[in-house]
Amino acid sequence: MSVSGGLPILLANLGDVRTVVVGGGTVAEGKVLQMLESNANVTIISPELTPKLRELAALGEITHIQREYQPGDFAGAFLVIGATDDRAVNAAVWEEAKGRNILCNVVDDPPHCNFYAVSVVRQGDLTIGISTNGVAPALANRIRRRFEREFGPEYADFLAIMRERRPQIAHDLPCFNCRRDRWYQVVDTDVLDLLRAGRRADAIALIDQMIAAPCPVAEVSGCPSRSSD
Repeated sequence: MSVSGGLPILLANLGDVRTVVVGGGTVAEGKVLQMLESNANVTIISPELTPKLRELAALGEITHIQREYQPGDFAGAFLVIGATDDRAVNAAVWEEAKGRNILCNVVDDPPHCNFYAVSVVRQGDLTIGISTNGVAPALANRIRRRFEREFGPEYADFLAIMRERRPQIAHDLPCFNCRRDRWYQVVDTDVLDLLRAGRRADAIALIDQMIAAPCPVAEVSGCPSRSSD
């Protein structure tokens, strides 16, 4: 199987579907924790669990099936991860998932994957994924650490502010070209520098000033605008 040319996507609403992890060791623990960050509905199949996974199961954060994997365990599943140290079990995980057209990742086994769990940097609504197509996860982790230093909490704060104002922008600037240009204008200001410096009130004032400006495209071409309502 070719591992190049993959299509990057961000899976959403994983709490509404069944995801399954086979294995209960430290590797499985890392995968489960990453999935829980996305509010996934996780079932783990393993006779034994790490202390952290046992704690999550006791709290009801994950569902634990305390036995070895069995064919048929993936009925109704959307996504499956094979994280055991038994190659035969991992191969069986892949075969069942492939036969059911389920997304599957067998850890450290690219030929038995149809998706890769990328290394992730998160700041609020900002998500940056780094992948080496399973070739060198250590490099992805090093890049992630570099990005974590570059993209600080000011990005989360900026996106939280803009999320609140997005309906207003859509209402006041129904013209797509003007709305697109306004977003770029806001992003290209020093608003992130203001937030980084702790000057949140100044950042908000700058954003609101730019949002309130009328659409120049509407004034010239008659592009519909509600900014004068």
